[in-house]
Amino acid sequence: MTGAAEESTAKRTYDALLQDVEAGLRSGRFKIGDQLPGERILAETYGMSRASVREAMRILDALGVLRSSGGAGPKSGAVIVSEPSAGLSSTLRMHIASRRLPLHDIIEARIMLETGAARAAVQHDDPAGLQKARELLLTMDAPDMDHETFHALDAQFHLALSALAGNTVVETIMESLSGSIRDYIKDALVSVGQWPVVLAELRAHHHAIFDAVEAKDADLAADLLRKHITWLYEQATNAHG
Repeated sequence: MTGAAEESTAKRTYDALLQDVEAGLRSGRFKIGDQLPGERILAETYGMSRASVREAMRILDALGVLRSSGGAGPKSGAVIVSEPSAGLSSTLRMHIASRRLPLHDIIEARIMLETGAARAAVQHDDPAGLQKARELLLTMDAPDMDHETFHALDAQFHLALSALAGNTVVETIMESLSGSIRDYIKDALVSVGQWPVVLAELRAHHHAIFDAVEAKDADLAADLLRKHITWLYEQATNAHG
C-alpha cells in the first residue's frame, strides 16, 4: 500500500469514529458525562489501530467534546463533555496568528455581537444575570488591582453582559472571540504603560455601559460598547505599531 493510500485509509477510519460520536450525541446514545470505552475496545470496534484512536481522542479533546482523565480504574478514561467555546477559541487563535483571519475582522465581529447582545439584553429580563455583571463591575473597582486580575475579570464582565441576551449561541461565540484576542489586548494595554490611567479609563467605560444596560437604553448601551471596543483595538494597534 502506498503512502497516499495508507493516509486515505487512516482518514476513513479516523472519520468513522468522529462521525459515530457525533451521531451518538445527536441520537442520545451518547450523553454528556458518559465515559467512552477504552482504547483497545474502540480500536477493535472501529477496526483501527490504538494509535489512530488516540489521535481521534486528541481531536475530540481539542474540539471541547471529550476530556481525558489519567490514572486507572473505573473512573479513568475519556468522558463526553460539551465545551464549545474552548475548541472555537483555540481555532480562532491559530488562524489569527496565521493572518488568515484579520484581527480587524475579529474586532468587527465582536462589535456586531456585543452591540446586538446589548440590544437584546434590554428586552430579556434576567435579574440574576444583571446582578452577576454588577458584582464583577464592583470587584474591578478594588484599589491597587493588578492588570492580570483585572483582565480576567474584564473578560468575565463582557461575557456576563452578553449572557443577558439569553442566547447560548451568542454567549458561546462571544466567549470564543474574547478568548482568541484576550492575550493580544492585555499585552498591548500593558505595553502602553501608565496602567493607573488605562485602568481608570476602562472602569469608566464599564460603568457607563452597565448603567445603560440597567436603564434599558439599548441605543446608548450599543453605542458605548462600540466605542469601548474600538478604543481597545486602537490602543492595541498603537502599542503593536
